[in-house]
Amino acid sequence: MKTKFKAVALAIALGALPGASRTVARPQSAASNTATSPATSQAGRADAYYYFTVGHLQEMQYELTGGDSLAEQSIDSYKKALELDPTSSVIMERLAEIEAKSRRLRAAVQELQDALKADPNDADAHRLLARIYVRALSDLNAGDAQREDLAKAVEQFEDVLKLEPDDTYSALWLSRLYGFQNQQPKAEEVLRGVLRRDPANEAALEQLSRLMIDEGRFQEAINLLSAAAADSSSPDLHDQLGEAYAQTHDYAHAEQEYQTAVTEDPDSPGHRHGLARALLAQDKYAEALAQYKRLSELEPGTAENYMRMAQLNRRLGKFDEAASNLARAKKLSPGSIEVLYNEALLDEDEGRYDDAVKVLSDAIAGIKSQGEANPAALAILDEQLGQAYRRAHNYPAAIDTFKEMGTLGPEAKDRARLLLIDTYRRNHDLNDAIAEAKKGLAESPKDRGLTITLALLYGEASNTDAATGLLRGLLQGNEGDQEIYLDLAQVQERGRKYSDAEKSAEMAAQLAHDSSGRESAWFMLGAIFERQKKFAQAEEQFRKALDVDPNDAPVLNYYGYMLADRGVRVSEATSLIERAVKQDPGNGAYLDSLGWAYFKQNKLAEAEEYLRKAIDREGNDPTILGHLGAVYLRLGQNQQAADTLERALAEWQKALPADYEAEKVSEVEAQLKNLKRRLAQKSSPDAAKPQ
Repeated sequence: MKTKFKAVALAIALGALPGASRTVARPQSAASNTATSPATSQAGRADAYYYFTVGHLQEMQYELTGGDSLAEQSIDSYKKALELDPTSSVIMERLAEIEAKSRRLRAAVQELQDALKADPNDADAHRLLARIYVRALSDLNAGDAQREDLAKAVEQFEDVLKLEPDDTYSALWLSRLYGFQNQQPKAEEVLRGVLRRDPANEAALEQLSRLMIDEGRFQEAINLLSAAAADSSSPDLHDQLGEAYAQTHDYAHAEQEYQTAVTEDPDSPGHRHGLARALLAQDKYAEALAQYKRLSELEPGTAENYMRMAQLNRRLGKFDEAASNLARAKKLSPGSIEVLYNEALLDEDEGRYDDAVKVLSDAIAGIKSQGEANPAALAILDEQLGQAYRRAHNYPAAIDTFKEMGTLGPEAKDRARLLLIDTYRRNHDLNDAIAEAKKGLAESPKDRGLTITLALLYGEASNTDAATGLLRGLLQGNEGDQEIYLDLAQVQERGRKYSDAEKSAEMAAQLAHDSSGRESAWFMLGAIFERQKKFAQAEEQFRKALDVDPNDAPVLNYYGYMLADRGVRVSEATSLIERAVKQDPGNGAYLDSLGWAYFKQNKLAEAEEYLRKAIDREGNDPTILGHLGAVYLRLGQNQQAADTLERALAEWQKALPADYEAEKVSEVEAQLKNLKRRLAQKSSPDAAKPQ
């Protein structure tokens, strides 16, 4: 600050700093310096400078140590100086500064107000008074007092800029305060003034781009930062531009900008965190993992980096590495709910559902034992505990857990209801699922999400007319209808009304306002065509979707399975499915597709391995059981084949109406009939007689 340098310069001129070559005699008391002669007046000012210098040194020592007694000593010295030179605005400002630093805000304000009475054009006093009002904002709860201090701070910074229009510090603060007052146009005007004087000012660029992003003006923010970054190698500018791109979900460009920032400043954790997030958003798990490994070196005491590494290693199927990462995170953050949560997820991914249940149950019990429970934390743990029960196919326990979760507050209740509905559905209990959805709508008749859920449940029950009636009632004739048309296409496809489903999916594609929306519509169209055995048209839609996102796992899996199931371009099909499995190694549907693709290539050992893994994840899915039965048949393991096909047939009889596929049921029945005949012939006494 200017006044600090003024004070030091004055002290040096008087030889009063420690280490000077001569001894400075202590001045007489202020009372003895009241003569009005020029000589006496000059002596009084010299004494004032002495106390001012001592006060300044004590202030600097206070800044280093934080000792309250030093603040008291500094204030006392400045007051003695002010008694000797009562018109000095410099002394008043330093006194106000130390009073503000030591949280004597009321006294500091008074000193500065007195200084401004003496010199209304003292920009330093206005600036310091503004800073004190800003400091007071953090000391008060929201209310009239805070709004008053905010207005006073704005007034002082406005006065500073009238006196010193080029004061960037005050301009940036004034813009920020205008933002707090919801005066965004004024805030923008101030920032643009700074940038006219200094186009490369990073703080102004950051504030202006943030203002634009908050107002949804994403492209303006990108244009602003791109122009600045083109002429600068500043890593912070590229970091800001990366964040702007991320806000628009343009993660490819965000990655590029964050990478530039990392290249320019490789040891800055902030840039790497941004890069890792951009990579994660694009499902680039291996690349994101590399960034978190480096972050764990730059921030060795941060547990979060190890948790992110554990999550990524889980996604990549590297469970041993994930366990090691979690052990490190637990050491850095013992008792962390998030660490325990991720530990349970790892147990689930490895099929150790009992272990996951124990970890989560112990964590819940630990929170409850603390007396005042944390409902938000309990809701998170209850949700995952219910999921663990569900993955173990213990549906009654999952239902009880989700009901318990529903008692933990309004948000938890809404979330628990959706989980309950899905659990009933997975347990083939559509009646209870529909009843729960209706119960929710009775409480919240305008709940759009629950209305869609009920419609989809009607679709599962093949009650297509009821489903489409509910969904059409949500159409509003704008871009927001895109999601509804996708849902319409789904229930129409489930009800085998393929012509209607095609029209709904095409409408969803027309309404999509970004590539992600079009991709979803193309995927849906591909599935509709595949169900009608219009394979060439289905393939066209899947390829369009993959052109938008080559790593879309559901599309890769569906496309690959469609080819493999028909025995067409099986090597290519296998490659597509492998790419999906790489992104989500624990997905039972993907594992089934890969096992079936290996079966089509007569790689029976690999087929059995992946189909068994799929059964572990999906339990009693009749399609997967049928695939595994076919593998056993080809391996000549007839009894295992018979047992597995019997299970498949039993599960088909329990399938939801929309899931029931008569063609596949007939195929399993035929396989089982032929197999039983062969087994009966083999066990017949007559079969052992020589012909």
